[in-house]
Amino acid sequence: MAAPPLLTLQDVALTFGGTPLIERAELAISPGERTCLVGRNGSGKSTLMKIAAGLVEPDKGVRFVQPGTTIRYLAQEPDFSGFETTLDFVESGLNHDDDAYRARYLLESLGLTGAENPKSLSGGEGRRVALAQALAPEPDILLLDEPTNHLDLPAIEWLESELKSVRGALVLISHDRRFLSALSKTTIWLDRGVTRRIEQGFSTFEAWRDAFFEEEERDRHKLERKIADEEHWLRYGVTARRKRNVRRLGNLHALRKERRDDRRPVGTATMTSTEAESSGALVIEAKHAAKAYGPRRIVDDLSLRVMRGDRLGIVGANGAGKTTLINLLTGQAHPDSGTVALGTNLKMMLLDQARAVLEPSMTVTEVLTGGSGDSVMVGGVSRHVIGYLKDFLFAPEQARTPVSVLSGGERNRLLIARALAQPANLLVLDEPTNDLDLETLDLLQEMLADYSGTLILVSHDRDFLDRVVGSVLVSEGEGRWVEYAGGYTDMIAQRGEGVQARAAAGRAEKAEAHTDARDRAKAPETASPAGKPKLGFKDQHELKTLPDRMKKLESDIAKLREVLADPGLYARDPARFAKASDLLAVAETELSKSEDRWLELEMLRDA
Repeated sequence: MAAPPLLTLQDVALTFGGTPLIERAELAISPGERTCLVGRNGSGKSTLMKIAAGLVEPDKGVRFVQPGTTIRYLAQEPDFSGFETTLDFVESGLNHDDDAYRARYLLESLGLTGAENPKSLSGGEGRRVALAQALAPEPDILLLDEPTNHLDLPAIEWLESELKSVRGALVLISHDRRFLSALSKTTIWLDRGVTRRIEQGFSTFEAWRDAFFEEEERDRHKLERKIADEEHWLRYGVTARRKRNVRRLGNLHALRKERRDDRRPVGTATMTSTEAESSGALVIEAKHAAKAYGPRRIVDDLSLRVMRGDRLGIVGANGAGKTTLINLLTGQAHPDSGTVALGTNLKMMLLDQARAVLEPSMTVTEVLTGGSGDSVMVGGVSRHVIGYLKDFLFAPEQARTPVSVLSGGERNRLLIARALAQPANLLVLDEPTNDLDLETLDLLQEMLADYSGTLILVSHDRDFLDRVVGSVLVSEGEGRWVEYAGGYTDMIAQRGEGVQARAAAGRAEKAEAHTDARDRAKAPETASPAGKPKLGFKDQHELKTLPDRMKKLESDIAKLREVLADPGLYARDPARFAKASDLLAVAETELSKSEDRWLELEMLRDA
């Protein structure tokens, strides 16, 4: 019999004025379940997640949590106030019986020492610390809202691997297709305030969703035909019994109300780029280009040619120098040595991931028109700004909305709308997929597929890279950049591995900068001499806990053997005999593995 759900939401509804955000939502999370929650930007996914976490009270509905269940929620904006170091913050999420070593292990794995001052963290570092706090207690249910935001590729791939080993249940919201496909076994779709559940992972969701929309459209067409038939009867039908006519008229009114109340899917964005005249055949040529800041080399001896129509992806860990490389290739920075030459007739459009061009006080209309009039030029044709905004899923009433009140996804859509309205034959997109929903990502991908100009794309989205680029330029460390043919997956096949985190020297620099932090927050060991192995936090803890685990396994094995020693057990209870036999085989295998691991760690410590 399946275990009862640890967490259930029944008939949940929530309205923030006007149309209900959540109208009829159901959620059931069983032990060890892997669930992804999907839906458009603004559909209420994050709100539903907060209701599940107990942070938001719904207008109606029931939330039930099994007694003793532990739940951890990844906050989008963690509150670091009152904590001297990042280790203090992560340890604050632990219970008295949790593994204290795990906090340090997670911070170390995420490229932090634990000695950092939380007040001075960047957005990406703050995200890593919040992740470590959520993961450290190993809760029964882990609620993660966009956990890959602000993470680089090494951190995303590490997190994916770490979550696969988590024993508790997972509920994920993410725009990263590959991340969702790798981790989810169940999909919950929040659409127009209602949840629908399929017992399959995200990899099958989009085909199922499209089939659902097709069936819904057929049903809507049938309803329209039925209303037309009833209206024809009302006008031209032969008068029959009065009661029957009144009833039929009532049915017509009911059909009309059904059509009126029907909440159709939100429209899809329409993206078209405004292309300038063709550039020259050679767009960018770098010859032995180098750039350094102090002793650190960002670009070293780079030779690269970008031809018209090329689609170049740039990937690397945070801090690898991707932005500096972009500045070199586009002429915004000059190399210390070597040359970078730009081709002829270039009209470049740079989409800045920092959204620096969006002034918070400007309205949505002003961003597109530059503050002059209500029209925007798109492809040489004047369009009314409200019509153009509708192409990007903005409502007419948002035209006068200040940028400061827009969500992250809305800001990114607005920035893309502004970029695509300007003539360009060279698009430079720096993390364009941040905060976009999956449907908008699809449309951006289709637009880029039809774009005849040259594209340079910086992204941590592996699936998007595979779909869009023709070659990938990868940071190999120490300022070396190597180009591989194909997308991200092709690069891994040729290179033998994905993007690696920056060298451990980066962490050492951070630790050195915080020498006045408390001793317990520092790394427990200095670097090992070259060529000699070192026990990390995880290995030390494993070595410490393995003897107790082996004793418990030996005890379990002894008890199971005692049960199986009963000569009449099989005749009396075959099911119990089979179960005990299976448990014995598993325990003996685990004991053997534990003994081998303990011996390996002991030898490593002696070395």
